[in-house]
Amino acid sequence: MTYTEKLSAIRNQMKADNVQAYIIPSADPHISEYLPDHYKCIPFASGFTGSAGTLVITHDFAGLWTDFRYFEQAAEQLENSGFELVRQKVQHAAEYIKWLTEKLGKGAIVASNEKLVSVLLGDLLTQQLSLKGISITDKDYLSPIWKDRPALPAEKAFLIDEKYTGQSVSSKLAQVRAAMLASNADHHLVSSLDDIAWLFNIRGKDVSYNPVVLSFALINQDHAKLYINPDKLTADEKEILLKSGVEVFEYEEIENALKHLPDHNTILVDPKRNCFAYTKILPVSVRIIKETNPSTNLKTIKNETELANTRTAMRKDGVAITRFLKWLSENIGKTPITELSTAGELHKFRAQQEGFVGDSFTTISAYGPHGALPHYGPTEESNSGVKAEGLFLVDSGGQYFYGTTDITRTIPMGNNTEEESIDYTLVLKGMIDGCKVRFPKGTCGYQIDAITRKPLWDHAINYGHGTGHGVGYFLNVHEGPQVFNATATPVAVELGMITSVEPGIYRPGKHGIRIENLVNTIKDVTNEFNEFYAFECLTIAPISTKIVKKELLEANQIEWLNDYNALVFETLSPLLTDDEATFLKEETKAI
Repeated sequence: MTYTEKLSAIRNQMKADNVQAYIIPSADPHISEYLPDHYKCIPFASGFTGSAGTLVITHDFAGLWTDFRYFEQAAEQLENSGFELVRQKVQHAAEYIKWLTEKLGKGAIVASNEKLVSVLLGDLLTQQLSLKGISITDKDYLSPIWKDRPALPAEKAFLIDEKYTGQSVSSKLAQVRAAMLASNADHHLVSSLDDIAWLFNIRGKDVSYNPVVLSFALINQDHAKLYINPDKLTADEKEILLKSGVEVFEYEEIENALKHLPDHNTILVDPKRNCFAYTKILPVSVRIIKETNPSTNLKTIKNETELANTRTAMRKDGVAITRFLKWLSENIGKTPITELSTAGELHKFRAQQEGFVGDSFTTISAYGPHGALPHYGPTEESNSGVKAEGLFLVDSGGQYFYGTTDITRTIPMGNNTEEESIDYTLVLKGMIDGCKVRFPKGTCGYQIDAITRKPLWDHAINYGHGTGHGVGYFLNVHEGPQVFNATATPVAVELGMITSVEPGIYRPGKHGIRIENLVNTIKDVTNEFNEFYAFECLTIAPISTKIVKKELLEANQIEWLNDYNALVFETLSPLLTDDEATFLKEETKAI
């Protein structure tokens, strides 16, 4: 079926059910960011492959709501699909709800597959649409027309030893149960795959880039039940889990378990990380407590074992990055090099490192104007040649058995313009200020965000994405609850949190610049004013100074940059060959 034929088939089902609008979110029953092929509904229906967006279909309009990161990609991929691009003003905001209230009249029905709708979104739809006399209903209009739909993944899962995690499953369950008691919750439903992976020290291959396994968990004070395809685990692994107090059940049995919770009990449900459908099948007398998963707050604070292992992963990643930069410098202009081939070479260098499992996300290998697309991913159709001039942005990361990395470097390729040099230096200033900031305990991410942006704001420049996101431990490269962006999210930056610092400048049709390090929150000083924290830079890889305009940097920024590059050389040179160390010494020389 073509995309227009699929759209027509969806509308025919809508008409049969007297439904006026149909919503297709980018999600699965676990409300994941990255999806298994079985749940890639938006690519199936429209051809759009970005990781964020929502399709809304009425009888006379079909649109994709997405943010600025995907405007050019969406415009290209939606051509002749029957869908139009609707440009969101605020990232992740459900702006289509207001559009629906203006478009539809009283008595209209809006449908969606509520297994793909978060509790938070379901509540928002219910509240805002009901004010206009519009009702919502649960419908799946894709399964009947998705004839070759991929099956759910059947890859084996595996348990990771406490020597890598630094904490046992039983200990983690005890922490979760303590939080449940504090919230007066009899039961706790966990659907988010990274929370389950952390809680049960389990990893899998069910989702690209994220080492997670499709599963649910239902926890009370006496039992912890893991709902998973049992074939994914060996008998020995099930026995290990059982000794930790965890029983294994079939994946599909979660719905029956929820339907038969004891009357008048309470259940803790994270509204951002559970699907709306499962709250609607609970017994009427069961009271829902809507709070963040305790495990979400627990796993973001990395223990000493996780931090030590992550530092090892960063060193190995730094070796791979250094070898990649050396390869690029020695081959550019001598042999054909493209965005795709460079991404492939970088993957090879990472794969040579012991403990490497795979990439942590699709490598953003963006030359020249493609760098102005923050989430650009090269395809066979868009693949540009990389030349010995201009700017080349590479945002990449690795999953290692003992850590997750995420790094962006913008590489000056030669013959750079004055504008490129100024922009590069301003981004570097922002990144340095974000990394070297000292802040009082209790500071939130939006305050770090503003500090990082100020060097750009001073020149009336801004960027549309957040400054930073949390990063998991051999888990999702995007991890909450902390975030460095303009939203006043009331989550303090705590000791042991790993977060990215990645400001940027994007000039459409010209270039894009982003420089990113991962940082760990550490203690700094304590005095009569407060306890102050700072950041330890975990990322160990050279930052190019070739086009830095030194006169734009303050003395403390120059000192930070020179000290950082010196640390990179000191840390990585013993792990390199003599030729590689010589190359790195030149890349990290002081300015």
